[in-house]
Amino acid sequence: MSERNTEISDLEQVILETASGPKKVSSDAGSVEQHSLSDLIKAEKYLASKEAAKGNGIGIKLSKIEPDGTL
Repeated sequence: MSERNTEISDLEQVILETASGPKKVSSDAGSVEQHSLSDLIKAEKYLASKEAAKGNGIGIKLSKIEPDGTL
């Protein structure tokens, strides 16, 4: 597994943990606020797109279009 795939997997784990926990917690010692889920999802999509762009393909699939049925 590449380092990028590990980063994406780690980010997926963070998203799951963030979704299951509170957004903000306050106590006598201070307060802590997590990143929003939308920001984490955007970061995951960004890392996934960077990984996909590094592939060997050109990102275009060519196929022959044939009509279904008879003319």
